[in-house]
Amino acid sequence: MTPLSKIDDLQVKLLRLLLRLGHSRDNLLVGKVLYRMNLAALLQEGEADSKTLKLRHDRVRSLAAAEEAAGSPDLDFSIRILLLGKTGVGKSATANSILGQMKTATSAFRPATDCIREVSGTVNGIKVSFIDTPGFLPSSASTMGRNRKIMLKVKKYLRRSPPDIVLFFERLDHINANYNENTLLKLMTEVFGNAIWFNTILVMTHASCSLPEGPNGYQVMYESYVSQCSELIQQSIHQAVADSRLENPVLLVENHPLCKRNSMGQKILPNGQAWISQFLLLCVCTKVLNDANRLLEFRESILLGPPSASRQPSLPHLLSSILRHRSMLSSGEPDEEVSEILISESEEEEEEYDQLPSIRILTKSQFEKMTESQKQDYLDELDYRETLYLKKQLKEELRKQREQMLSKVDDTISTLEDNYESSGQASMEPVALPDMAVPPSFDSDCPVHRYRGLVRSDQILLRPVHDPHGWDQDVGFDGINVETSTEIKRNLIGSVMGQLSKDKNDFSVHSECGVAYRALSGPSYSVGLDVQSAGGKDLICTVRSGAKLRNFLKKHNVANCGVSLTSFKNKYYLGAKIEDQVYVGKRLKFVANAGRLGGPAGKVAYGGGLEATLRGRDYPVRTDHMSLGMTVLSFDRDTVISGNLESEFCLTRDTRLSISGNLNNRNLGQICIRTSSSEHMEIALIALVSILRGLFCRKAHMSDIVNSDQ
Repeated sequence: MTPLSKIDDLQVKLLRLLLRLGHSRDNLLVGKVLYRMNLAALLQEGEADSKTLKLRHDRVRSLAAAEEAAGSPDLDFSIRILLLGKTGVGKSATANSILGQMKTATSAFRPATDCIREVSGTVNGIKVSFIDTPGFLPSSASTMGRNRKIMLKVKKYLRRSPPDIVLFFERLDHINANYNENTLLKLMTEVFGNAIWFNTILVMTHASCSLPEGPNGYQVMYESYVSQCSELIQQSIHQAVADSRLENPVLLVENHPLCKRNSMGQKILPNGQAWISQFLLLCVCTKVLNDANRLLEFRESILLGPPSASRQPSLPHLLSSILRHRSMLSSGEPDEEVSEILISESEEEEEEYDQLPSIRILTKSQFEKMTESQKQDYLDELDYRETLYLKKQLKEELRKQREQMLSKVDDTISTLEDNYESSGQASMEPVALPDMAVPPSFDSDCPVHRYRGLVRSDQILLRPVHDPHGWDQDVGFDGINVETSTEIKRNLIGSVMGQLSKDKNDFSVHSECGVAYRALSGPSYSVGLDVQSAGGKDLICTVRSGAKLRNFLKKHNVANCGVSLTSFKNKYYLGAKIEDQVYVGKRLKFVANAGRLGGPAGKVAYGGGLEATLRGRDYPVRTDHMSLGMTVLSFDRDTVISGNLESEFCLTRDTRLSISGNLNNRNLGQICIRTSSSEHMEIALIALVSILRGLFCRKAHMSDIVNSDQ
């Protein structure tokens, strides 16, 4: 048989089943299904006029009526239905209601299904098989693992024989404006794939529940309430598959034994609809459409998800990247900002460390014999001496490097080598970098076995990419970072940075390279190229240039300006920015910037920000600081204003605290608090708080499960 002949047979079966289910021949749903099937078949034949469609439709109807009246052999039609949903929503009870007998025991106080089982029966000549699955738990971080385990078992079971239809269950009386099951729906999409939603029907049980009151104090209309609840679930599915084109049909179910019945003994809903007959009709229509799609080979041409052709980068995101402050490239020279602070300090402060009297370092037993006030004074003195010593070391290093820079102007390379050897210093050998900050771990305090990074004489820096959300360094690194910079010519510096990250699903690359001209005085200029992956094989390339001016108020004011050109999929985005930094003393810094980015079709994004930073009195030796900032982004007549706060300080002598947070005018934001401590008691208290929090969360989830089962 040809595919078109098979399509005709499917239409005849559909019309015969329509008569057996007791529906009218002019049923609207069946009419739409037949029209789509006829139109698709004729399009493949090259014919699609209305006259041909009507003739084909009438011929199929007359053939179906003749076969049913003649008592033709039973229809060979079967449906396999997969039941998915949270525990206690009525999956097993719905299967029992459709089959008309107790195939699966149900309970209002505990989950009815603890393993995957298949139950089947015959309803009005249709062979119906239900694949009943264990229920999912409500969305949360603690239930993610259990839900994933159930889904993987179901996926493995379906490899033998995939279902024709998927039913996703929710209770109508549990859906409200706060409905949020995005985590569960995204997990389903991740495990089963986007294609699962093609054949999914949304089933809302407890359809005879009491309706809520509206704003006027009266109960809302039944059809309006069902429509609102369906829209809430559909929006969550759209977010899960990243595609708003998907529309899933909705079924209403009431399994209560006291459900109202019509004169024929069929269970009916508050709107008078016999739900079992409607249930079977919708499943039959869905199965017939799926079979037709497979025969006409339409399924492979339909893809869910964001259309790749329309993908384009966000203009506010690109503008934020342009406004981000970038320091000039360096090739071994210290940070200019740090240099200015160290040079501004007087010679008396530099010699203060050498003038300090010697101090006796106490043993642990001697320290324990001291009073609390003596211990405090002793530790304060050690901290003070350490700070002065570190400042002295930084100044000496800065002085040596500046002398080398000046000597390069007048001396040859051989003279430099002689001076370097005469100073008694050995050639540089690769040295291990200090340990970078890692998440809490149960490792020992000795870091010798950990290989973090390496600094070589050829100025190449290799180090791992740290995952800030990891719990242990064994799983906290997911990439590698390479950095190098070198002086190409006098005052001309080149730099290359590349980062490669990979996990089980994604592979991302981010690289930055540039060249900068830096003079001892006067303006500095830079040009660079940034390349980063944008998902899949797409790349975003940005060419940028900038200038740094010190013509205003000399050392206390630094102005920056720059332009950029970004390319993505043959579309170009041109941006520009200006930035000004003002220093008040050694500790206070103000930064203001503004920018503009233009894209295709005349779209333009504007933005800017203000930031004030107050550093600790021991900067740059200590990193204590507090920053307060505000950013404004405007795009397509929509403006977002956000405030940012960042602070890092010593809470006690052995405990550091870092706080960062932001909040915008849409009442969206986040706050992050991190602490590090070497006190055993504080570490124990943190562990105790985490354990208690986990116990309370587990108790709350178990209570929700019991309530949902009831």
